[in-house]
Amino acid sequence: MGLKNHVKEHRARLNVNQSQLGKMAGVSRQTISLIERGDYSPSVALALKLANIFGVPVEEIFELEEDE
Repeated sequence: MGLKNHVKEHRARLNVNQSQLGKMAGVSRQTISLIERGDYSPSVALALKLANIFGVPVEEIFELEEDE
């Protein structure tokens, strides 16, 4: 099972770049990039912080991808 995310779409909706989102969330631009690419799964605290920034439930940003 992998973790699929919609961070890039929500970030675009807010009209902020990766650096700006990183500052808002207290992480680096590189961390945001890794999350968007699916190369890094954020902590629960960071996932909740991103959901708060985007104003949506965490389930709208992150979802489990079922193995086929």
